[in-house]
Amino acid sequence: MSSYGRKLIEPPDMPNTAVYLQKACLQHRYIRTRDTSHIVERPERLRAVNVGFAAAVARLEETMSSAAALTLAESASQTSVQKGAADELTEALGKLQLSTPSQARPVERVPVTFIQSDASLDILNHAAVKFIHGDIERDVYLEALKAWAKDSQDKVNKGESEIPEGYSQGDLYLCPGSLDAIQGALGTVCEAVDAVIQGSTQTAASSSHPRQPTQAFVAVRPPGHHCGEDTPSGFCFVNNVAVGAAHAHLKHGVNRVVIFDIDLHHGNGTQAIAWGINEETFRKQLEAEHGAAADKPGLQVYYGSIHDVLSYPCEDGKPELIQAASVSIHGPHGQHIENIHLRPYGSEQEFWDKLYPEQYSRLFDKARDFLESTGDTKEDVLVFISCGFDASEHEYPSMSRHQRKVPTSFYHRFGRDARSFAERYAKGRLISVLEGGYSDRALMSGAMAHLTGLVDTGDMGVDEQWWSPNNLTALEAATKKRRGGRPSQTVPAEPWLARTVELFASIDSSHTIPAASRASVPPSNRTLRERKPISSASTSSTKNGSSTSPGKQEEIKHGTRPEMARTSTAPTSASEGNLTDVTSRMASEREADTSTKKLPRVILKLGPAPNA
Repeated sequence: MSSYGRKLIEPPDMPNTAVYLQKACLQHRYIRTRDTSHIVERPERLRAVNVGFAAAVARLEETMSSAAALTLAESASQTSVQKGAADELTEALGKLQLSTPSQARPVERVPVTFIQSDASLDILNHAAVKFIHGDIERDVYLEALKAWAKDSQDKVNKGESEIPEGYSQGDLYLCPGSLDAIQGALGTVCEAVDAVIQGSTQTAASSSHPRQPTQAFVAVRPPGHHCGEDTPSGFCFVNNVAVGAAHAHLKHGVNRVVIFDIDLHHGNGTQAIAWGINEETFRKQLEAEHGAAADKPGLQVYYGSIHDVLSYPCEDGKPELIQAASVSIHGPHGQHIENIHLRPYGSEQEFWDKLYPEQYSRLFDKARDFLESTGDTKEDVLVFISCGFDASEHEYPSMSRHQRKVPTSFYHRFGRDARSFAERYAKGRLISVLEGGYSDRALMSGAMAHLTGLVDTGDMGVDEQWWSPNNLTALEAATKKRRGGRPSQTVPAEPWLARTVELFASIDSSHTIPAASRASVPPSNRTLRERKPISSASTSSTKNGSSTSPGKQEEIKHGTRPEMARTSTAPTSASEGNLTDVTSRMASEREADTSTKKLPRVILKLGPAPNA
């Protein structure tokens, strides 16, 4: 029997992929008005992602069951010839007892585990959160964020915005449940980190307990990659991936982290945080080289992003944001950053023959150089994917109006290549965390393709026709939401669709969250995305929207930071325009701020002069 056949019969030998779901994330809602038709960062995003997960597992189950049947049939046929018993094959097939896709089947046939997480953490009392978003003397931003969410309903009831002046009213919103969503998302990412690191050290023979995963997908919201140390923007209030990296460093001794960002938009917040962390580690290395007492190894981060430089946050043409989204630096000053701009393509063949191998795969090449130049062990390495699906070919046209997109199969291929990379350099430890993606079809197809890439399917291939337009249309019809949030009760004719509906009903909890009550408020000119005339001159200086403030570490003993000083700005006199399109104009930046953030002092602590 081939090793492929043994894998199917002995599923514990297959690396497990975990999908983490967090019900608390559904509590983050828009409450300024009753009309949420223009909201793109919405709870329904998670429903669409869950449909994709269910379809991926249904397809893998179907294929693995067929492969298992074929393997056993071949084995029985060989036995039949050897023994001269013609009825052995019939007997073997009878013992198999294959079930139809709509019936309950052994989940262990597909090495995927769905985990309904109830993890949560206190943002004011968690080491990893304070490592990324805290302050040396006082956690100003975290305290403010907690207060904003707590007071949000009272603010809205008074006809005010829950988001303070000085921050973008267009791409940030909060409600009383947002804090639970944010803390639940962070807790779930940290839970996935713990499980994946434990799974990489566990073998089938070393424990009688079920194997922990070595790969994970964490489906949470709000997203995080636009949030810097204390600069929320682009729907992001905390940086989920950065906090996960800090947790791995502080709790598990992971000193090198690789972050691949495949969202349509540049993860300016993550890059700024990575830059600050690398700067601090590099400073300590310089001090040690000049005689200072050696400290424990600091965290080093490689950040690599594929994105559209014409879209948010660069769409307004601000030089500092465009420059940050175009940086390529590897080694000098301790920095390891690679940015690759998405390009249009004429056909999928062109994409796969030229763009992916010649351009986009460079993210892996630079990550390999980072790991090979900074160490020679896999024990202290962890790989993340900031996984946004908004570059999908199925995203809203206005979101991808610059024609910088990728085919759905990209999410499968990138997931597969990232898994291979992690297996070679990080003991297989790979965690993909949901970022953007706004149309249901983009999220559904992207999640389906990406999960099939993360799962180790052995020698079994994955059919890209699974996410063909016809199959996606059938999937949408089968899982269409009816009253109460559940899919239609009509049983689909095709077995894989029936199984998808069954799986989806077992993992999705969007229908269990009651609609948030919203008090009627006076008409407001606030919208999800503000529009300002390009020709209008701004008389106020803008707070650094590029999130370039370096991340502060708890062990830093020098320097102070000013508290967040913000000034109110007069509302724009321009009309808001027609915002019916849910994804138009992702170009709003934070409003004016006259405060200037001081750069940290870099102090080299030199040891005693060497003896003459």
